[in-house]
Amino acid sequence: MSGTSDAGEEKGLRELLPRVVEIARQAGGKIMRLYAEVNPAVEYKRDNSPLTQADLASHRVIDEELTRIAPEWPVLSEESKEIPFDQRRGWQRFWLVDPLDGTKEFLKRNGEFTVNIALMEEGRPILGVVYAPAMDRMYYAARGAGAWKAEGGAVAAIRIGRAEHGRIRVVTSRSHASREDNLSPYTGGDAACDFVTMGSSLKFCLVAEGAADVYPRTGPTMEWDTAAAQCVVEQAGGTVTDLEGNPMSYNKAVLLNPGFVARGEAK
Repeated sequence: MSGTSDAGEEKGLRELLPRVVEIARQAGGKIMRLYAEVNPAVEYKRDNSPLTQADLASHRVIDEELTRIAPEWPVLSEESKEIPFDQRRGWQRFWLVDPLDGTKEFLKRNGEFTVNIALMEEGRPILGVVYAPAMDRMYYAARGAGAWKAEGGAVAAIRIGRAEHGRIRVVTSRSHASREDNLSPYTGGDAACDFVTMGSSLKFCLVAEGAADVYPRTGPTMEWDTAAAQCVVEQAGGTVTDLEGNPMSYNKAVLLNPGFVARGEAK
């Protein structure tokens, strides 16, 4: 019976995935209308991170549309009101959303920002959509459905892969670059590395599509920064773990992530 149940659940996720993709596109459209403004208004949160009207417009669309398609599943978004852990701790399934990941990249106008939407089940991402609206590039995945990339009217399955020349390709953050860090724990001791710099959750997606081998991050991130892209990496055949190799944990009392590493292949 469990096999039948699993197959039915995976079918449900495959049917849900295009609906979430469309929601991400709608949110991206809202962002791009505000991206066209020459001097967008910026506020700053208590942690000094920037907040724009694009963040809020994207949040409103995603919250409304996700609630419409699955009102029984709560939405936890970076831009929603803080939800106490006592209320969250019993959630079995919920949406984990970053309406605009890479607000700094949005403000720098380099196009490397994304909409992140993940469906979580018992602390694990089982569906993930990452949309870069300025590039019109969509990555999406669900348990049992594989990982996919849509760009320029073409849709293709994506899979992890290694560079032909054998050098380790390491992704670093554009806004938090730290190439001076000791990378040997994350590259198997291989000092011959090529670096790729990218903003937002697109760093994970480079690993997922085989354009990079490893993305280590020791600096702070939040759960909504990683969940959707983690699903894409995992369904493409990669892994995302903390720095000790343990599974990433979600819906914690404090939503701060530990350091982590996304790999195209097992260490």
